[in-house]
Amino acid sequence: MRDPAIRVILLPKDTNSRGTIFGGILLSHLDLAGAVEAAKNTNQRFVTVALKEVVFKHPVHVGEVVSFYTSTKRIGHTSITVIVDVEVVRGDGEVKVTEAEVTYVCVNAEGRPIPVVLKERR
Repeated sequence: MRDPAIRVILLPKDTNSRGTIFGGILLSHLDLAGAVEAAKNTNQRFVTVALKEVVFKHPVHVGEVVSFYTSTKRIGHTSITVIVDVEVVRGDGEVKVTEAEVTYVCVNAEGRPIPVVLKERR
């Protein structure tokens, strides 16, 4: 069984004019979930620099449990790229509603890119 980076239940305040969950709300949670994954790789400060190929496949409805599954795609010299799959429970299974690739860059106190220093694996 997979464990999500984060899991949320979205509320009426999160809806758009059509009554489904506003895409920006999903992007915010998607970014947070990606940051959880990036933090598994380094203790450094990092910032989001790109959300690539965000695809909204199905609407999300109020009250649905939304799970954000993550995996590290690539660790570069200064960046960490994460894949985020977003799924909701419907009927007897989960349905992928959104997916994206998120890139984070490690930065120093002045906000300048610095090399990724990986956490030691135990």
